Amino acid sequence: MEFFNDIGSDPLKPSLFELVAQEQLRDLLQPALKYVLAVFAQRYPRYLLRIVNRHEEFYAAIMLFIERYYLSKHNASFSENFYGLNGGADPKAAVGGIPIGETLRGREIWRSLLFLVGLPYLRARAQDYYEELGGGISADLLDEGVNSRQSRALSEESLSGIFRRGFKSMYPWINTSYEFWLLAWNISYLFDQTPFYRPWLSWMGVDLRRLGADDFVSIFSHRSRTKIWKFAQIRRLLLTSPHILLDSLRLLLPTAIFFIKFLEWWYSPGSPARSLSTSPLGPAVPAPRMLTPHPHGIPFDKQTYGICPICRNNINNATALPSGYVFCYRCAHDQVEKHGKCPVTLLPARVWQLRKVLV
Repeated sequence: MEFFNDIGSDPLKPSLFELVAQEQLRDLLQPALKYVLAVFAQRYPRYLLRIVNRHEEFYAAIMLFIERYYLSKHNASFSENFYGLNGGADPKAAVGGIPIGETLRGREIWRSLLFLVGLPYLRARAQDYYEELGGGISADLLDEGVNSRQSRALSEESLSGIFRRGFKSMYPWINTSYEFWLLAWNISYLFDQTPFYRPWLSWMGVDLRRLGADDFVSIFSHRSRTKIWKFAQIRRLLLTSPHILLDSLRLLLPTAIFFIKFLEWWYSPGSPARSLSTSPLGPAVPAPRMLTPHPHGIPFDKQTYGICPICRNNINNATALPSGYVFCYRCAHDQVEKHGKCPVTLLPARVWQLRKVLV
């Protein structure tokens, strides 16, 4: 690992692992916020349900405000500042970029916001639209109504239908090409072929660097001010409280992510909380006894597992009848729709009584 951590002759050049780690920290913020909103929306749906339904826009607006503050004050994004990085100029590669020793200008800040907030938002919306069209999901796993709507939307001969079909077929290739493009820049940065690990940094002329000794001296000298009167201190506190809150996010947000992930693990089915906790309602109720097959029903072998009794193949999209027996969804639907009873026990059944089994 010494080769991958080698910084060569430039001690302020961050390693690729630092850059990837700060990106992963930024990617963890959105699911953590979405999880918190979803939990509170179950208790206060009147106030938070609209925010949960428009979570992408809500998260983009929050990050636009936070990232703009950090870019203006710390010369770096939130996650970059957390890992001790800032944006500067590379005299060899940043031709026409930021002059050395200056902070990010308004043009570079808005360009950075475009790739820090705008690009992830567009990718998330494109992924959602791709999934709405049934991309990446087997048709057997979808309900009949959803599957029919997607089929009608994709079979239209209008311009919108042509666009949907083209988008569904081209999106996986475009997304994969984009990921390989970023991977190529990462490899080039790792082997010192380029001073930028992302192509848009080269376009903006922004070079990410570690904070040096001079940077820390300027930070601490800015904090150590001369003594002022108490009234001025109170006034200063009121004016700088929003800045203090935003600066504290550097520690609060990663701590909140860790706490949320801990709660997800603690309340998961395989966590120690399940084994240590005892139910106040007493022991669990045992499962009901399996109904015996009817002599005139189709044969059922109890020794086989995962085989549909009707088609004798592996169960596809498992669905249970009120009798407790599990079949393929299409087999169970056709059988109940034609005969109105369970094919094994011959007990009455209706289509609306079919229940899909999530395994």
